[in-house]
Amino acid sequence: MRTLAVGDIHGGLKGLIQLLDKLHLKPDDSLIFLGDYVDGWSEAAQVIDYIIELSKTQSCVFIKGNHDVWCEQWLSTGNVNDVWYQHGGKETIESYKTFSENQRKIHLLFFEQMKLYHIDAQNRLFLHAGFTSMHGVKKESDYANFYYDRTLWEMAMAMDDSLSPASEKFPKRFKHYSEIYIGHTPTINYNIEEPINVANVWNVDTGAAFTGKLSAIDVATKEVFQSDKLTDLYPDELGRNKK
Repeated sequence: MRTLAVGDIHGGLKGLIQLLDKLHLKPDDSLIFLGDYVDGWSEAAQVIDYIIELSKTQSCVFIKGNHDVWCEQWLSTGNVNDVWYQHGGKETIESYKTFSENQRKIHLLFFEQMKLYHIDAQNRLFLHAGFTSMHGVKKESDYANFYYDRTLWEMAMAMDDSLSPASEKFPKRFKHYSEIYIGHTPTINYNIEEPINVANVWNVDTGAAFTGKLSAIDVATKEVFQSDKLTDLYPDELGRNKK
């Protein structure tokens, strides 16, 4: 049995299908999606349809990202968040034009049921962005940190490589979990196209929303699987590269 963490998809259904094909999934494999299924490429609504169907035959955990929060709010109220609209929301709204009211209700329920974080039997933590409490996610006072916070990743990137979990200087936030898997901050921001590991934190967002690839990682073996660059899969689109 494998547990595979999947990075931010951002409406790139072609990348997701290609990635899953490379995974050669077996019935007992588990997929943990780290959020941001929508906003960017033209097939956001189609991504949601696809992963809903996928979850009927494959063990899946769906973590909620900040873009998913915005989309959920729109599906629930019809109100368009201006920041969201300018950062992929426009493309997501357009992808829903052919979807019926009933289909939208099914998607809204799916968004509402997404998890803010997941902790597995090996004490590995999976969430979209980060958390700020030194006592762990269960003591977090502001749930929005789970899908917005970047300080956890910024702290990891600033750490001395020689620090071990036994060190008094090792961040207390990190010590609560054997490993932490996140998305939210594209690794291509650091000119790296694969998931980045710092301390016990793994960043699996490899920039599929922009010029990068969609990635998955086997959390046991650390084998990485990737799609082609989304710009190659959607050559007639700009995605979020126009920002």
